[in-house]
Amino acid sequence: MFKYIWGILFLSLFGINSVFAQKTIVSGVVKDVTTKETIPFANVFFNGTQAGTQANIDGVFTISTTNAQYNILKFVYMGYETKLVTIAVGKTQRIEVLMTPSAKALKEIVVTKKNKAKYSNKENPAVELIRNVIAHKDDNRVKELNTVSYRKYEKMTFSMDNISDKFRNNRLFKNYQFLFQEQDTSKFGGKYILPVYIEERLTDNFYRKNPNFNKIIVLGEKQAEFDKRYVDNKGLQNYFKRMYEDIDIYANNISIISNDFLSPIAASAPTFYKYFITDTIKNTEPKLVELSFFARNKGDMLFNGKLYVTLDGKYAVKRARLSVNKDINLNFVRGMNIDLDFDADENRHYNLSKSHLSVDFGINKEKGFGFVGDRTVSYKDYAINRPLPDSVFIEEKVTSAEPKQVLKGEGFWEQNRLDTISSNQLSIYKNIDSLQNIRSFRRTMKYGTLLIAGYQNLGGYDMGPFNTFYSFNNVEGFRLRVGGRTTTELSKKWYFENYLAYGFNDQKIKYYLSGAYAFNNKSIYTFPQHFIRASFQRDTKIPGQELQFVQEDNILLSFKRGVNDMLLYNDFYKLEYIKEFENHFSYGLQLKKWTQSPAGGLYYQASSGDFVSKLTTSEVAFNLRYAPNEKFYQGRAYRTSFVNKYPIFNLRYSLGLKDVLGGEYNYHNLNGSIDKRFYLSQLGYSDVRLEGSYIFGKLPFPLLSIHRANQTYAYQVYSYNLMNFLEFVSDHYAGVFVDHSFNGFFLNKIPLIKHLKLREAVSIKALFGGLRDENNPNLTSDGTYKFPLFDNGQSRTNSLGKAPYLEGSVGLSNIFKVLRVDLVKRINYLDHPEVSEWGIRTRIKFDF
Repeated sequence: MFKYIWGILFLSLFGINSVFAQKTIVSGVVKDVTTKETIPFANVFFNGTQAGTQANIDGVFTISTTNAQYNILKFVYMGYETKLVTIAVGKTQRIEVLMTPSAKALKEIVVTKKNKAKYSNKENPAVELIRNVIAHKDDNRVKELNTVSYRKYEKMTFSMDNISDKFRNNRLFKNYQFLFQEQDTSKFGGKYILPVYIEERLTDNFYRKNPNFNKIIVLGEKQAEFDKRYVDNKGLQNYFKRMYEDIDIYANNISIISNDFLSPIAASAPTFYKYFITDTIKNTEPKLVELSFFARNKGDMLFNGKLYVTLDGKYAVKRARLSVNKDINLNFVRGMNIDLDFDADENRHYNLSKSHLSVDFGINKEKGFGFVGDRTVSYKDYAINRPLPDSVFIEEKVTSAEPKQVLKGEGFWEQNRLDTISSNQLSIYKNIDSLQNIRSFRRTMKYGTLLIAGYQNLGGYDMGPFNTFYSFNNVEGFRLRVGGRTTTELSKKWYFENYLAYGFNDQKIKYYLSGAYAFNNKSIYTFPQHFIRASFQRDTKIPGQELQFVQEDNILLSFKRGVNDMLLYNDFYKLEYIKEFENHFSYGLQLKKWTQSPAGGLYYQASSGDFVSKLTTSEVAFNLRYAPNEKFYQGRAYRTSFVNKYPIFNLRYSLGLKDVLGGEYNYHNLNGSIDKRFYLSQLGYSDVRLEGSYIFGKLPFPLLSIHRANQTYAYQVYSYNLMNFLEFVSDHYAGVFVDHSFNGFFLNKIPLIKHLKLREAVSIKALFGGLRDENNPNLTSDGTYKFPLFDNGQSRTNSLGKAPYLEGSVGLSNIFKVLRVDLVKRINYLDHPEVSEWGIRTRIKFDF
């Protein structure tokens, strides 16, 4: 079957006649006539034609033809005399080509010849050239100009590729044949592709160096949209923008598909790349040098490719052709190609005129269907160092030329596109609309949303999330829960959410009811939020457990280590107001009454010895959040931010009110956090969080800061994975979390192991804090609660001493492309009961 398919592909590429023609196949190696060392990247042509190829890094080449008149090969390489070799027509042959150094290029002989063991940056003209490019790159960057304005057109398409006839003709796709498009098999892996997405954007862009400011005016946007009940189209757009960012060849690092690749003209590039001068182009003005480069280590986040550099003293990049090695430690990527073209303006400054990025994705890197994403960006109408009116810079950084009216018709795009668009690409808009009218597709989207998001749409009401329907713990036993919430199909102003749960061991009913009013006629779960909500919740909670992106009664988190019998029964009355702005600044106000009752192995005992059945507080809270340049995908239950280099700030102040709505204590609680990812180029990236809190007032331990512990077997980045629930409390603390991924920097260089594509990870977590004497029940007996004890009399809850709590881990990620496993070590406070010094934790993480 495979031979048959490949036969069809061969015929379609070369035609029937070529099958019966005699074929000449020549392979061989190019060497220096004197040293016999191989010459990398030598150009090989059929004499008198432009048909040819290029030798690889080892000087090895293969070239073929069916033309009987092609009987001479020409070999060209800078620093060597051109070599002509006669070949036998119609035969398969292997030759060794010996090239003679040119007399006028004797100085270059030593450095341009290739020998893996002897490659050196020292006295290498290719490295000298790239160092000149690096030295002049600031002069050639747009950001070094005083002012710049230009028009920019972006086109993004996404298609399923390498589709066989068998796949296409499957009866499941009987109603979808209009979607398939026949393509050139030399470009794609199979006969058909299935376009699934397209978007276009036209903007005017303005930049000023001093004072620094950027301005984007959106002139038009167009996107193939899916049913909003199932797909967040804006989030999809944000996701593709995160994967396919603008490419700045002059930056030290180039971000593509959420990874940082070291630029071939970064300051440290000569340490990680090898460079060769492979050609000079003399029929241009100015003359260009073709500079080939490749990654020293095939697994690292590096490029292979060519730069075309001007020889006019500016050492500017005129063209760039980038790709990646097939052995790169990059998941689900079969291939990547980047083409950048620069045009000179009247001041001989080279501005980017066009960029094209194409990535071929697939589960299997060698075969099978996959996806191809293409992003083409065209630039026009550059105005350099011309005065810009102040009015350009007094509004938001991103605006529209016609507010709330950037979705333009086809007539607008026909007149304003800066690039061509094929009829096949244009048909995607119509096809996606037609697709959503097919009943089977709507059914697929419905069940797909259920599987991914966990909610089933019932028309105005979403039932779910389904992963919380069943769970268990030591106090409630088996627990069943059912619930859901209303959607915009019912009302765009009023939203209600509810659930009902029952524990078969404690035989108690738990429930939640909320009603919200949206001031902006949008779902209260989508950005930008602006709503007021009142709610009541009666349910259980583990003190000190704070889960990330999942529900607390998720079935997968029911499995816990160690002693896990402390639980709270809570009654929450809340009234909250949330306001978000387009710049991602938000604030919230909250009025809360909280009644908590201990259960299981947890009890509250006053210093007098009396047991306390419940504790009530009333508080007003005010919180601020700022996440500049935040992008996210909006799910049904929560939104997922795409991590970038920008920090996220949180600040919260809470005021406890005694004798108000039954509150028993006055207090002030101020806490805040800063989250940021630091990109360290080839050394990977670090996710860092700094957080702290200070509580003013005399309070029992349940109202103090109960530090985030984790007794599940899942690794949590911002929890202490070997700390027990309610093991530590503080009235003041500072915490530092550092989680670093090396992206395989070290493992990529170990023979055999490098083929596993594993990635190293390390983390360190430190918690500084303590209790003032007035809040430490071991030092005072006035108004505090005693720390709970185990049956043997040992304390279950403690305060931090002079030494911080320390925890670290080393891990391997990218196991089977999705799994991370960490060996976690608890460094101190090992004398506490029921603690483990070592632990193994796992985490599922999808990443490129």
